Amino acid sequence: MYIEQGYKGNEGLWKYLVLPVGFIGFMIWNYIVTINSAVSVDELTQKIIDQFGTNLVLIMLLAPLVVGFFVVLGWTLLVHQQSITSLTTSRKKIDWKRIIYAFVLWGGVTILLTGIDIYFSPEKYELNFNLIKFIPLAIIAILLIPLQTSFEEYLFRGHMMQGIGLMAKNRWVPLVFTSTLFGLMHAANPEVEKLGFGIMIYYIGTGFFLGILTLMDEGLELALGFHAANNLITALLVTSDWTAFQTDSIFKDISQPVLGWDVLIPVFVVYPILLFVFSKKYGWKNWKDRLFGKVLTKEEFVALTDGASDLA
Repeated sequence: MYIEQGYKGNEGLWKYLVLPVGFIGFMIWNYIVTINSAVSVDELTQKIIDQFGTNLVLIMLLAPLVVGFFVVLGWTLLVHQQSITSLTTSRKKIDWKRIIYAFVLWGGVTILLTGIDIYFSPEKYELNFNLIKFIPLAIIAILLIPLQTSFEEYLFRGHMMQGIGLMAKNRWVPLVFTSTLFGLMHAANPEVEKLGFGIMIYYIGTGFFLGILTLMDEGLELALGFHAANNLITALLVTSDWTAFQTDSIFKDISQPVLGWDVLIPVFVVYPILLFVFSKKYGWKNWKDRLFGKVLTKEEFVALTDGASDLA
């Protein structure tokens, strides 16, 4: 009963609208500025990198989202007067083992798949490793990227998922809305300019995957671990001249960007396999009810749980 955890705070339509509307407004402004710029995203990014360096640019990209992370938590505590635990999970306390498991699992899979691709297609990559440059990157990435990804999880799968779910009184509306919006949030990324809007299948598909993880597992822990591993390992392992994160990583992808099966395979093959693995490990059942069932009323929730979580 993850969505129902929102009942543990002060509800109210405006309290759930301020953060999403503010963030969506910022993203729309960013997109309009991007598409109307006389300079392409690639050229603009390269100019900024030439002027400030990759590490400082990475900090500039991450800083607003890191601030957003603390804003969401502060809003939850001060405005909703809701605990961070109930924003995070249905369990009595945050399950850090779940976060670590998802991080290690996806981090390991990412390294393995990247290694296989480098082995079989070495012409696509060049060794980019420079210890002097890599150490500052690693420090910045390890400190900031988990906060950036946590902001996105707490905003979309936490704050918005609970708020929309309580208002819609079902689970599928917040799943569809937050997943689609999460994908559209990436519309101004340089990858979209290079590959076209077909890549939105990947971004929106990833949003659905993370949303399903949250609803099936009744908490954000698995999504938090997966998302952190995805962005952190990518930033440290492989960079290119046309992605959002251009870093002093170990390898550089020098191939020409092409929209192909590598966009569809994660969404339609890898993610279903991961859902199967997680379902077996954590004993997920009642998929239909957890993804499409109704949300309890506040009275039903209080009567059923006596205001506390029914999950260990």
